[in-house]
Amino acid sequence: MRVALFITCVNDTLFPHTGKAVVTLLRRLGCDVEFPPEQTCCGQMHVNTGYRDEGIRLAKGFLETFRGYDAVVVPSGSCASMVREQYPKLVAGMGATRAGAFTRAHGGRTRFAEAVAEVTPKVYDLSEFLVDVLGVTDVGAYFPHRVTYHPTCHSLRGLRVGDKPTRLLEAVRGLELVPLPGAEECCGFGGTFAVKNAAVSAAMCADKIGNVEATGAEVLCAADNSCLMHLGGALRRQRAGVRVMHLAEILASTEAGR
Repeated sequence: MRVALFITCVNDTLFPHTGKAVVTLLRRLGCDVEFPPEQTCCGQMHVNTGYRDEGIRLAKGFLETFRGYDAVVVPSGSCASMVREQYPKLVAGMGATRAGAFTRAHGGRTRFAEAVAEVTPKVYDLSEFLVDVLGVTDVGAYFPHRVTYHPTCHSLRGLRVGDKPTRLLEAVRGLELVPLPGAEECCGFGGTFAVKNAAVSAAMCADKIGNVEATGAEVLCAADNSCLMHLGGALRRQRAGVRVMHLAEILASTEAGR
């Protein structure tokens, strides 16, 4: 299976070790993983803040870059949700009023729609790819620590990955998975929400951190480094002694590498 890794902006810039963990994990499971160097941003921030044309340009670039792969694996529920859920909506919004110079310059609505229909069904959050495509939950990982899992909003409510991440964690040898109280509540990050509504965001983060500490976990795991960055900063400021780790990093861990 020819698999492409879409690293995402946050991971590429701040958490490259997460991308390396994804590659290690998928190669262990027999996948031929490629990293297309032409990849850039999926356009989520632009579309969410009203820069629709700029977002469409980035979406077009994404579709051109990842055409031809059997699967595109994304270590971010947020960005995977953008591609799968929002790209079709961008097509729907490119009606007659948007079929002018801009759409012609970028391949036209029909060509864009065809690319969306071809590529987006092959875009997967990491846990979806492992469980639904490869059909595995035991990935050969070893991680002897007490872990709690935070289901991020886009993976939980957008992609609806359900219990796939926790099934993967439960199969990790040595790992003790403890439930997180109020797990389905948002951590307060929400991209620009944390900037525009800082006080509310901080209050939501404090609630989540209190629940994390109540579990007695050594590690807080999630599938989005943006949320982990938000929560990890609060945990460090409080000297809570809880570290944050992306799901991919735990699943890539082995007894030999501890």
